[in-house]
Amino acid sequence: MTTVEDRRDAAATAPAHPLDMTTATEVDRVREALTGAGLLGETVRFAFFAPEEPAKDEVLAQPDGAPVERRFRAVLLDLASGRSWDTIVSATRGEVLSRRELDPPREGQPPIIDAEFEMIEDVLNADAGWVEALGKRGIEPASVRAVPLSAGVYDYPDEVGHRIVRAFGFRQDHAKDSPWAHPVDGLVAYVDLTDRRVTRIVDAAELPVPATSGNFDDPAVVGPERTTLKPIEITQPEGPSFTVEGNRVRWENWDLRIGFNEREGLTLHQISFDGRPIVYRASVAEMVVPYADPAPVRFWQNYFDCGEYMFARYADSLQLGCDCLGEIHYLDAVIADDFGRPKTITNAICMHEEDYGVLWKHSDMFTGVRETRRQRRMVFSFFTPIGNYDYGFYWYLYLDGTIQLEVKATGIVFTAAYPEGGNEYATEIAPGLGAPYHQHLFSARLDMTVDGVRNVVEEVQAERVPMGERNPYGNAFRQRRTRLTRESEAQRRADGSVVRAWHIVNPERTNALGQNVGYALLPEGKATLLADEASSIHARATFATNHLWVTRYDPAERYPAGDFVNQNPGGAGLPAWVQADRELDGEDLVVWHTFGTTHFPRPEDWPIMPVDYTGFTLKPVGFFDRNPALDVPPTRGAHCHSGGQDVHGPAKEGSGDGR
Repeated sequence: MTTVEDRRDAAATAPAHPLDMTTATEVDRVREALTGAGLLGETVRFAFFAPEEPAKDEVLAQPDGAPVERRFRAVLLDLASGRSWDTIVSATRGEVLSRRELDPPREGQPPIIDAEFEMIEDVLNADAGWVEALGKRGIEPASVRAVPLSAGVYDYPDEVGHRIVRAFGFRQDHAKDSPWAHPVDGLVAYVDLTDRRVTRIVDAAELPVPATSGNFDDPAVVGPERTTLKPIEITQPEGPSFTVEGNRVRWENWDLRIGFNEREGLTLHQISFDGRPIVYRASVAEMVVPYADPAPVRFWQNYFDCGEYMFARYADSLQLGCDCLGEIHYLDAVIADDFGRPKTITNAICMHEEDYGVLWKHSDMFTGVRETRRQRRMVFSFFTPIGNYDYGFYWYLYLDGTIQLEVKATGIVFTAAYPEGGNEYATEIAPGLGAPYHQHLFSARLDMTVDGVRNVVEEVQAERVPMGERNPYGNAFRQRRTRLTRESEAQRRADGSVVRAWHIVNPERTNALGQNVGYALLPEGKATLLADEASSIHARATFATNHLWVTRYDPAERYPAGDFVNQNPGGAGLPAWVQADRELDGEDLVVWHTFGTTHFPRPEDWPIMPVDYTGFTLKPVGFFDRNPALDVPPTRGAHCHSGGQDVHGPAKEGSGDGR
């Protein structure tokens, strides 16, 4: 029961906006409410914790200064029994608003938590089959680091309803040795997390443990460091051009709010330009990493890093000069640990602005005008390690109204032994060491509000015109536009051969030319999910089979593979929602975009992988009446000189535009 003092304390720390960042006080109040309701016993842990954001219409109708009720979703897991509960708690009132027990065979399991990862080596080393398998390979169990991984759903009736992981071993020769260099291949253990026992050992082959070193921080491996790189200093002597008030950021014509939760990581809210809304909420709502090796010990390797691991729990505390360069503003992020206690990730989010080359330029042969303006972008980023990989997420806002997401993948490729006869599903990256082929597929959830809540989506692409009476010389091509009016029509793939894009348009707003205002989603158009249509991973990651899905807004539809991805049998999320085949024309829409990379590892990816890039762009199309960056002033200072010199004459010293 909440007391008068509790309510006073809550009011004193109450957020000013329903989308404010989570505070430590709120985490404490959620835990206290769950304890008071008898839901937190000795063996019960938090498997998930995040703000339960109000519905869009509630937020948009919220008057400034009105009281804000803060609600949070907490998924609880009893380690002793395996039972779990999905709860909604009001931190404002200190009350549990709803609770229900999950049905794992039908819904899936809560994500795997730290307490479960930490016990795996003890469970394995207590199993006679595991110890025997290592012994016949001449390996001491104490030297093996276990890597427990999400199990997926396969034809194992004894796993239904049980929390299962599958574990590989990697030998570590000393405390500073990278185990990833020494996979104990041909061997995998299936582990029941609730019973804390090994249920099956698959010992398919005895392969030599690779002897190569993966110690990328060892001078003996790296060799002498370069001495030729000169310092680069990025300074803004007058300070940055952006302002931060709580989680609200204003930069040039942009205005938005920043959020963070353990499942999606960085989220952007209420993005507007010059007071005009564009995106209500943007996030990476899921990612899947399916592997290609069908070997008996590897066929199941498919990870949903958001839904199965809550990967943003492990976000790095970013460091100036290493992760971020320039005039930096950091935001901390507060999440909950396994016990429901607040955990602050210091410097979780990095904000800065950076030069991005030429914005626009022209040297005119008739007027003699010679003008250059430099592009600049606002950067919002966070980085998170999850197992062997490290992922960086960088949202960019540009002076010309462009929005872009870039994902950076680095870290260490997942390794396997590479047999003498070769492996058609892997690359040899070092002597005797292989890296299986795999994909990194992300789903961006883009809750669009292009100049208002009612939008439409049009597929726009080039169309060749056959030679004939209206095209006698065969040079003609035109633009073809197809409106996607129902969810069944709005499941599309990119096609770079006709520069296919998707325009999110407001049918109720026009620009000065009478055109409907809009933003274009420009895809990279790389491969979608390559697994067979009959496969388990296809059923569980159906979102990754199309580059585009469009759904009617529903505040409960948040994650494209469903709320509970771990050991979910499939069909949840997007494939379930679109069965309603809702009308899309002029409605409140959510655009889901699949993007990512297909990785055939290279020797150059070892022992640590240079960053690989993927992402997409949202670009204004008729949203403005003309170039919105005409008012960007020329660069002032000693590094740029201009002044309308004859474009055919010699360039003045120092007039380079420094791309």
